[in-house]
Amino acid sequence: MAALTNFAENKIVDALLRGQSLAAPATWYIALFTVTPGEAGGGTEVSGGGYARVAVNASLAAWAGTQGAGTTAVSSGTSGTTSNNASATFPTPTANWGLVNSWGLMDASTGGNLWIYAALTTSKNVNNGDPAPSYAAGALTFQIDN
Repeated sequence: MAALTNFAENKIVDALLRGQSLAAPATWYIALFTVTPGEAGGGTEVSGGGYARVAVNASLAAWAGTQGAGTTAVSSGTSGTTSNNASATFPTPTANWGLVNSWGLMDASTGGNLWIYAALTTSKNVNNGDPAPSYAAGALTFQIDN
């Protein structure tokens, strides 16, 4: 199950209740991890070997509404769930990346802050020369507890 990091939770509390700007990014960057992060962030992100985060705009077209996978209208559902509306394809590995077991949404292409993280349903050992790792539309799911 996906979760918000402490960083994201603090941003939301400050925006909703304390009059502060949320300052959510216009572009999210999907990151892959070999050690799953936690609420405090951390984890071990893949690095080297041609790895780069995948950019996805913050938009109705890019992320499903809570009424169902693939939807592009403003959220009106009760599931508290969203997912990617298009496939997310990473670069072809030019070295071993290791056992990729989780993903996260970052607010920058390098460095930055982790907002959301989740374990992958199936971990994948990514090796030099493997096809570019790709996650189909709807594969990267995030649900806010409700």
